[in-house]
Amino acid sequence: MEPLILRSYRDSDARSVSQLFKKVYGDQYAQPHVYLPRMITQNHVGGRWHSLVAVSGDQVLGHAALVRDKGSRIAELALSVVDPESRRQNIATRLGRQLLIHAQAFGCHGVTIKQMTHHPYTQQMAARLGFHSTGLLPDHAPSPFGEPVPESLVLGYVRIDGYQRPLPRLAWPDGCHEFMQQMVDMFGTRDNASPWIGDPIQLDQRWGRYDGVLESLDDGLLKQLQQLPDHWLISIRLRLAQGFDSAWCQLSTLDFTFTGLAPDEKGSGWLALFHRGFQPRTLTLDCPRMQRLQEDMRRREPKAP
Repeated sequence: MEPLILRSYRDSDARSVSQLFKKVYGDQYAQPHVYLPRMITQNHVGGRWHSLVAVSGDQVLGHAALVRDKGSRIAELALSVVDPESRRQNIATRLGRQLLIHAQAFGCHGVTIKQMTHHPYTQQMAARLGFHSTGLLPDHAPSPFGEPVPESLVLGYVRIDGYQRPLPRLAWPDGCHEFMQQMVDMFGTRDNASPWIGDPIQLDQRWGRYDGVLESLDDGLLKQLQQLPDHWLISIRLRLAQGFDSAWCQLSTLDFTFTGLAPDEKGSGWLALFHRGFQPRTLTLDCPRMQRLQEDMRRREPKAP
């Protein structure tokens, strides 16, 4: 067998990459772009994807990418796939390590990763690459393994050398004080919240869940959230800023459960994650901090609608 080589993606790889995703995931992968080789090429030409592949001879045995929105200083390490017959060679980890070096060259301030909970492999890889787990995304996407319940994910973040992402110095609610203090220990604090970039309210729907991003929460907006249909599954990312303790309590009264933090991809701050409506399943997670957060979520989450 010819030696394994890691190299940059070429347009001629598109069909082989698509076939690799089909081989591993069948037709279950949540990102439909991988099933159209022309869209794989289009994402690279447009600069949204930057991929590396692992090849042996003329065979593509592994793929991973940095996915970036235009203007964002954060990339996501994603679209990792390895041929089942080539596992136990740390191919995904090796691809990820090289992509983190590329992220620094691109001027990224940090990189995120979504780790599967159906199996421990992406969680273990993320830890080897230096990611810190910061939040949980319950029932986030359709299962790539054909399971009847959606896949819950662990969100990880690693900063690029030279760029800090401290939390604002705030009073933390008792219900999440221990978790937030652990985040402070990892990322530090600053006196004021980072400036907000973009619209004050965003709301989109994907995979049956409504995703909202909020700059702040006041009584008027809280009342409007309360009037949304009870059967809607809703995820909220709220800017971490002054008034967070009050917002945490108010959202709790509307059956939203706190599930950790995510970096603000448009700015340099943090967003607090809140979810309403998910299966209170038992997950076994590699990160003890995420395991405690998940167990706390199960205790707090009311019966799903």
